Amino acid sequence: MTLRIIAGGANPALALKVADALGTGLVGAGIVRFPDGEIHVELAESVRGGDVYLLQPTTPPIAEHLHELLFLADAARRAGARRVTAVVPYFAYARQDRRATGREAVGGRVVADLLAAAHADRVVAVDLHETALEGFFPFPLEHLTSVPALADTLGALAPDREVVVAPDAGATKLAERYGRCLKLPVAFVHKRRVSGESVTTHGIAGDVRGRRALIVDDMISTAGTIAGAVAVLLEAGAAPDIVVAATHGLFVGPAVERLAPLPISRLVVTDTVGREPPPPLPGHVVSVAPLLATAIGCLHEERSLDRLILHA
Repeated sequence: MTLRIIAGGANPALALKVADALGTGLVGAGIVRFPDGEIHVELAESVRGGDVYLLQPTTPPIAEHLHELLFLADAARRAGARRVTAVVPYFAYARQDRRATGREAVGGRVVADLLAAAHADRVVAVDLHETALEGFFPFPLEHLTSVPALADTLGALAPDREVVVAPDAGATKLAERYGRCLKLPVAFVHKRRVSGESVTTHGIAGDVRGRRALIVDDMISTAGTIAGAVAVLLEAGAAPDIVVAATHGLFVGPAVERLAPLPISRLVVTDTVGREPPPPLPGHVVSVAPLLATAIGCLHEERSLDRLILHA
């Protein structure tokens, strides 16, 4: 099968980096939006018999980018592609993996069903918010991790860190992975989510007094979790010199206003979303293109992904 890569409209720069790393070009795709909101997707060249990889994070505006991904998958299948893999570096709705009140949708399962209906054969994602999402798919989900690449960068940019901090209990395993890579102890903040934009924090488990902290999370959305963690760290006597690292930098809503006044000396994210930390945040971006290119190459050649995937 011929390797074919198609970029959606969410992050074409990342798709181009991946294609360049693999030594191939991008298949052209026309995506037209009509005045009533409908979209029309058409591939510009043949993919018949090909091994097709659609690179499209479901970033804001999520509905538009999700629809593009679904239509691209359907177009590739109807054009005769032998295999269609959705490469979704940032996977929206991964936080919706269960019912909390009993009267709500399980958004992650709905998106999984939509991708199956669009004839995808596999999904590749990076640092999902909830690993339980894998169980929703009737086909393989390859869960890659950017932690080694981010840890390497942090070791060079901020070699003086003394403790890794999980901003909530859900990020504890993630913090432990960073701790192993950087050979640092781990602490975690006690957090309770009040709403989609608001959280409360109360206390920290672990020794942070006088230490320079590295806060790690899978994503920064409105930054309420990070801001709460910084406040708890300072109250516990941590040094007012904090580094923050996350795979997905969304920076939506009041994120910049929350982060700007905090004593954050460095903010490191990847390019899964395609947005750099906006000024005045002291940002640094690590590309996941080498990770994605290596994964696509392994899948195309039927080689193991063991060293790239997230292990429990």
